[in-house]
Amino acid sequence: MATFSPSDCGPCPARPQCTTSSRKRRQITILPRDLAQAQAAACAAETTIPFRADYARRADVEGTVHQTTSHGRRARYRGLPKTRPDHVYLACAASLLRLEALWTGTPLDRQRTSHLARLELSLAI
Repeated sequence: MATFSPSDCGPCPARPQCTTSSRKRRQITILPRDLAQAQAAACAAETTIPFRADYARRADVEGTVHQTTSHGRRARYRGLPKTRPDHVYLACAASLLRLEALWTGTPLDRQRTSHLARLELSLAI
């Protein structure tokens, strides 16, 4: 990491374009060459079509995981005989919610409303 002194950066007229630091100095982190090259290659790979397809698939899976773990990461019970049915019930509930969203054409959690609130809204109509 390179840190410039306040006397170098303080009087510079271009300082607001370099840093937003309140100490009026700039810090630059310089990565080792191999790490910088790996980071540049990863950034370049993000623009490819296969990467975007993999990322879209991952986003779908992570959305499902988030939907099923929104009550918390811990199981409600102790022991595998009791937690297994809990996981199966959560998976079934997530599948039913996704099917309902597919059939009605409603987006999945884009409005940031709970499933109960959406159910209440659909029953009120």
